[in-house]
Amino acid sequence: MTDEPSLTAEPQGPEQQQQQDNVREAFNRLYADGRAYAGAEIERQKLRAAIAGAGVRAAAIFATAGFLLAFAGLIAFLVGLVLLLTPHLGAGWSAVAIFGSSLLAAIILFLLAKGRISQMRKAIKS
Repeated sequence: MTDEPSLTAEPQGPEQQQQQDNVREAFNRLYADGRAYAGAEIERQKLRAAIAGAGVRAAAIFATAGFLLAFAGLIAFLVGLVLLLTPHLGAGWSAVAIFGSSLLAAIILFLLAKGRISQMRKAIKS
């Protein structure tokens, strides 16, 4: 005789049937536990995303408020400079001087930003 398994089904006894039922029950529990774990993990990730979204929203609100206050401070500073220069240059010329110097500062800052972006592009390409 050979040691190869036979293709015909052997009759199962009650002990083998009970063992097979226990294995089937264990796999059913494993499947149910796996689904419960996956569901809990999905809920956890949803909660993390909601917390992160709320944090980003709050940070955006605070950053916008800070930007607006900084912009208002800059305007107040420029108005103060105009008022300070008015007795020396007159109202019109002091406004032109402040506008021109602000425009010059903005152009310099934009050129610096453009240079940094160009450096970054060169670094990325190489």
